[in-house]
Amino acid sequence: MLDLKNIQSLVLDWSGTIVDDLTVVWDATNYCFGKFGVAPISRERFREEFCLPFLPFYRRYLPTQSLEEIDRCYFERFNAIQDEVALLPHAREFLEFAHSRGLRMFVLSTMDPVVFERLCGRVGINHFYEGAYVGIMDKTAEIHRVVQSNNLDPARALYVGDMVHDIETARHGGVQSCAVLTGFDKLEKLRAAGPDLIVEHLGELQQLFERAHDPRSLQAERRQPIVTVGALIFNARGECLMVRTPKWNRSWGIPGGKVRYGEPMETALAREMKEETGLDVRDIRFVMAQDCIEPEEFYRQEHFLLLNFTCRAATTDVRLNEELEDFRWLSPDDALKLPTNKPTRILIETYARLT
Repeated sequence: MLDLKNIQSLVLDWSGTIVDDLTVVWDATNYCFGKFGVAPISRERFREEFCLPFLPFYRRYLPTQSLEEIDRCYFERFNAIQDEVALLPHAREFLEFAHSRGLRMFVLSTMDPVVFERLCGRVGINHFYEGAYVGIMDKTAEIHRVVQSNNLDPARALYVGDMVHDIETARHGGVQSCAVLTGFDKLEKLRAAGPDLIVEHLGELQQLFERAHDPRSLQAERRQPIVTVGALIFNARGECLMVRTPKWNRSWGIPGGKVRYGEPMETALAREMKEETGLDVRDIRFVMAQDCIEPEEFYRQEHFLLLNFTCRAATTDVRLNEELEDFRWLSPDDALKLPTNKPTRILIETYARLT
């Protein structure tokens, strides 16, 4: 089991781990496809098929173009929209935390060196890491040099990345691995690769580091069920809001979150709905409670006590926070046609029977 208390150094991926460039990479890829007469692909299909090393992905769609031609077209578009790339939520705070704790940090990335230096300088984080190994086509071929040239103890080093290739790279280099859900690969792909740890984002990794020196607190927390509130939010047309989050393997579900100590359930629900969707809700009605013990869709083993409600929103002006990535307003019947997580399906079916 991974013991963060013993970690001395971090090897960090860049794209999808420190910066949010998925949309820009997808856009530039489709631009490249268009230049060579290939139809664009959806964002979801891109996430399913894109892999590292990336050459096999491009060979599948552009078998006759040279890598130089692909690069030229790709960066023509990427450079034009690169200002849309920003630090992921929690990234700067994590880097500041790790730096303050004396953890040595290195970047290992496929990102083009010139683009990397430009972006890194713009977001102002280049002072956090000792070295950057960038423009690396196959990270498994480079990880040993990172470890050996910096005299890292593999047993006390942690590789943090968002793709299966990052986990494979860590294993190849004999270092431990942590997968984050903020990037390119879905939970099911990451879980199948067998990382030592999966976290929602770097903020959660920071919390685990902070608690590593008092493991009893984490163990005690894990032994207790987590009480949460969630709701089917209905609009004036009778449609309910469905959302998608990486924590639940990008299955569709409802917005919700933890109940705070001393907070009444309905107060917690209104707060969570506002924080996650930007909606002010009313007519809050309790529907059911669900025992949800170690759900297979969730990214880690937990025991939830789910308090499920219905409520109404005056508008459909949804503004998702960083925990959610997509939403749809649908009738309950159409919502059941989506790949929902199991607790959400149970809630919708129960609501349908009661109305």
